[in-house]
Amino acid sequence: MKKAEKININDKIGPDKHYKIEAFRKDVRVTKPHKHNQYFEIIYLSAGSGFHWIDEVKYEVKPPVFFFLNRDQIHHWELSDEPGGFVIILKGSFLEQSKDDVLKQLLQRVWFYDCLYVIASHRYEQLLSLLVQKTAIQNSYTVHIVDGLLKALLGEISGVGGKERILQKGVQLQLYSRYLDLILTNAPLQRRVRFYAAKLKTSPQNLNTACRRAIGASASELLNRQILNEAKRLLIYTANNITEIAYQLNFKDPSYFIKFFKKGLQQTPDDYRKQGFQNHHL
Repeated sequence: MKKAEKININDKIGPDKHYKIEAFRKDVRVTKPHKHNQYFEIIYLSAGSGFHWIDEVKYEVKPPVFFFLNRDQIHHWELSDEPGGFVIILKGSFLEQSKDDVLKQLLQRVWFYDCLYVIASHRYEQLLSLLVQKTAIQNSYTVHIVDGLLKALLGEISGVGGKERILQKGVQLQLYSRYLDLILTNAPLQRRVRFYAAKLKTSPQNLNTACRRAIGASASELLNRQILNEAKRLLIYTANNITEIAYQLNFKDPSYFIKFFKKGLQQTPDDYRKQGFQNHHL
């Protein structure tokens, strides 16, 4: 049996850094599909045109626009002229060291966006330019300055997006965040919530309560959504057959994987692959 194909991983930050903020590269035009499994990425484009694929969705680049990439998402660019803007890279360790609960809540909000078109405002570029300047000077105050500027930027973004519901504070928000981090970054995915509950030293019931209070969905709903998302990526971005994908996702029986997929998306994996292939070649 041939070795299962894997998706390319491209990490743009060193292992010793918690975050990175820089100008968007002006030479970027067309890139191959890849993902960044170490960090969350916020991209702001003030110039450029073309398209940005995030998973199987094709977004038109119409500046000013924000793109948000979770650590498991696959993306690639099809730009037709010179882009301009900024990139913010945040590792999980950045949140762990931050003492600002409001900043963490604001980051939780934008986790659920992929693309946000905004009205032109000098505030975005001012805050992003300041972030680049301040991160270039590393001292004992830098992390606090970055926290403050990033919180101001995310506050502006959250107001535009209209997602104003404040997430539950305290231990339950932390538990939800740690669970989300586990299912986004730990491969291969396990199919039982109790596996992750044990990792987090809590019960499945407590984990469900934390997730429902944070975003109104159970831990199993979040896990199933992540398994479906990973299945969709493997179907679109690899040539692995259905049996190989089922085993990669810890299904012991490929027929059960097909039933699971069909229940979630109302179509078979084969039909989804054919549709995705057609969409990518329009």
